[in-house]
Order: sequence, then C-alpha cells, then structure tokens
Amino acid sequence: MNFDWEKATQFYRDKVGDLHLFELAAWHLNSSDYIRDTLRLISDNVRGKVLDFGGGIGTHSIAAALSPEVEQVIYCDINPRNLDFVQYRINQLGLTDKVTCCSTVNKIEFFDTIICFDVLEHLSDPSQQLLLFKKMLAPQGKLIINWYFFKGFNQEYPFHIDDTDIVEHFFKTLQHNFLEVFSPLFYYQSLLS
Repeated sequence: MNFDWEKATQFYRDKVGDLHLFELAAWHLNSSDYIRDTLRLISDNVRGKVLDFGGGIGTHSIAAALSPEVEQVIYCDINPRNLDFVQYRINQLGLTDKVTCCSTVNKIEFFDTIICFDVLEHLSDPSQQLLLFKKMLAPQGKLIINWYFFKGFNQEYPFHIDDTDIVEHFFKTLQHNFLEVFSPLFYYQSLLS
C-alpha cells in the first residue's frame, strides 16, 4: 500500500472532525496510567519557554503551563478543531497569558523544553523533525518525546511509520544528536502489562 503523506497532513488538518476530539479524550481516559506518567515527566522536567508540538487536546500544554518553572507554553497542532478546543480549555482555566495556540511554529524561535508525544510516528521524516527540534532548543534545553513506530498487527494504526530504514535512520539521528535519557516510568509500566 502506497501512502501519501500530503494527504495524511491534509487529513489531520482539514478532515478530522469533532468526533476525533472525543476519541482523543476517550483515549486519554482509557490510558490514564500512560497519561499520568507523561504528566509526571512534564512536571519533573519542563522549564522556561515550552513548545508542545502536535499537542492534541492540550493536556500536556496545560500541565506545563501550571508548572511554576514555566514562563510560556506554545501549543502547536495542525488540526483547527484541536486548536479551537485547546483555546477554549486555556480560556476556561485562565491560562491565556501563559499559553499561545498556533498551527505552525517559528523555526528560529528557541525553547528551553520541547514536548512531542505520540506525533513522530505520524511524520514522513521523523529524523528531520528531530533535527529541527535540535535547532530550536536553547543551550541546555530538553526534548521530551516518545514514539510508536508500528502500524499494528492488522493495520490498526495506518498513519504510523514502520518502515525499517526510516526507523533506523531516526534512531541514528537521535543517538548522534541527543543524549537519550530513558524513563523508568514507562519501562516499569511495560513490565506490569
């Protein structure tokens, strides 16, 4: 099956409707241990100016904004429904002075922390995104990411990259450009599963 990434980008930007918000919220509820662990990673590591790249329904942006170590959060997502929903959430929580919503990010802007959960496996070139993140990180900045390069046993995740060459290149790019720190929270959870 040949997959057209431009169509996937257009799909996420233009075709994903309100139902997707409910699906994301339901996924968050059904994955409460995972969400708890990502929120713990955020509370333990974010500081300064934060980018939440591909921020979904905004849970991680809100968590970062609530940290006293954080000055500003830039929430970025290509889906206009997500943008509207997150803007509503931050308005309701009184976080409009701390969180800015956008669909693109200024590549010459620098961040002390970049968060990117459950996004890289959706990109046609995740290695290129890592290199962009590296350019956007301030000195001593932190990149907090995860990935799931697997389409599923029965193509349950058709938009996920699982091409061996792309994944291998991703890991080489990661290892060459970043000091990878393993999170025991996720390892411990996988042992319990």
